[in-house]
Amino acid sequence: MDYVILVIVFLIYFLLVGYVGYLAWKQTKSSEDFMIAGRKTHPYVMALSYGATFISTAAIVGFGGAAGQFGMGLLWLTVLNVFCGIFIAFIIMGKRTRKMGHNLGSLTFPEFLSRRFNSKFIQYFSGGIIFFGMPIYASVVLIGAARFMETSLSLNFHLSLLVLSVIVAAYVIFGGIKGVMYTEAVQGTIMLFGMVFLLIFTYWILGGVTEAHTALTNLAPHFPADALAIGGTGWTTFPTLGSPFWWSLVSTTIIGVGIGVLAQPQLAVRFMTVKSDRELNRAVLMGGIFIVFSTGTAFIVGALSNVYFFDKLGQISVDVVGGNIDKIIPEFINSALPEWFVYVFLLTLLAAAMSTLSSQYHAQGTSLGRDIYETLKNNKNVESITLNRIGILIAVVLAFALSLILPVGVVAQGTALFYGICAAAFLSVYVCALYWKRTTKEGAIAGIISGISLSLFWIIFIFGKTAEGLGICKLLTGQSMLIQAAPFSSIDVIIIAVPISFIFTIVVSLLTKPMDPEYIEKVYKGIGSKAKVSGK
Repeated sequence: MDYVILVIVFLIYFLLVGYVGYLAWKQTKSSEDFMIAGRKTHPYVMALSYGATFISTAAIVGFGGAAGQFGMGLLWLTVLNVFCGIFIAFIIMGKRTRKMGHNLGSLTFPEFLSRRFNSKFIQYFSGGIIFFGMPIYASVVLIGAARFMETSLSLNFHLSLLVLSVIVAAYVIFGGIKGVMYTEAVQGTIMLFGMVFLLIFTYWILGGVTEAHTALTNLAPHFPADALAIGGTGWTTFPTLGSPFWWSLVSTTIIGVGIGVLAQPQLAVRFMTVKSDRELNRAVLMGGIFIVFSTGTAFIVGALSNVYFFDKLGQISVDVVGGNIDKIIPEFINSALPEWFVYVFLLTLLAAAMSTLSSQYHAQGTSLGRDIYETLKNNKNVESITLNRIGILIAVVLAFALSLILPVGVVAQGTALFYGICAAAFLSVYVCALYWKRTTKEGAIAGIISGISLSLFWIIFIFGKTAEGLGICKLLTGQSMLIQAAPFSSIDVIIIAVPISFIFTIVVSLLTKPMDPEYIEKVYKGIGSKAKVSGK
């Protein structure tokens, strides 16, 4: 690589990000500015910030690599991402979240749930889930970007992790959510153009859309034998219904991430950063376009990389990278595309990593500073920004440390794991908070505790990939997992825990005393029906 060009490109990028971060720092004067951007975010900034937070190196490198292994079936995740992650999230849930958050004066997602149900326990307990659970997600995002820097720049992997951590920490700590969202708008724009070019160029070098897909279909006899043994059928066909391969693809990857996005704290808080529903409506189209090209391109290119590598090297993608699927996309970019695009795509991946990491660090920092420390101390707004900045710094260190010890090929799995945990803990309570006035504090607490408890049990003792990887079940019981029979070891936690959490939330709410009707009227002011709440 021409390091002179590389340095120039990076210098321009970091100067741009630094300037935008500086503008955000100048405009951050209060806790409301630091946490929800003063509720005055432009719809374009909000849409690209949401999309860039949602789509990270985990999606591009991790899930793109998974597509190289699973095939085109992952495109159903793109469909679900657009339908749930954009349409339902913005139109169905976002508008109520924005209005209710304004009514309650909430600045974080745990605080939103806490004030909706008038429970301090919900705030610090939810904050704890976010602070201690999100490092898993942040670390795999770090790994995805560092792997590309390692492959493309021949940089030491650990040095790459350190450089990324320091740069992102700087503008998140000082600029708050404005620093996060402004830089994400820049990074999201880079990501969009980079992914559009990658898709077009991939089809071009493979002879066109029809030729590329036909060639991939014809590669079915070379589908990995170990994947065929558990239900795989090829890169352009869906796995055998009910097989372990099918459950892994559908429950963990497609449903786990596609549905889990609705309960992501760092995304839900975005709805509270705009001043009206009109901004959310205007953001839908831009957000949809971004998600289609960013995820769709990664999944298509990951699958089609098999055609390129087989034609050039006589091997499928998984074999080329020695089984580490996190290296499929980086290896394809470096091998198949022109040198100048490696620079562009490196920026795309850096933008994807930095945008998602900044939101994760911000969410963790505010969870520790505002939702845990301030709530337990019962001392709101006293040096709030300083506390949150300390929390962000701790979050950066945790993610960096975890990224040093996680195994290879973990990016996609780690992402799906965190999405499943959040969905199990928050989705039922979040939906009921928005749409069911009869939900009680006790019901919400029961939903959160049942969801997180069952999800942790399932991850440690039942779900094959995590149970074997963690080794806790083996240590305690002598077995790698409690239930060896199919399909239980292949069923993702979201399939089990979310319905159970909904049941607990609803049943306990019906069995406990309704909340004060006057308080509920305040919560729902300007939302839906104007009729009085009867408590029945």
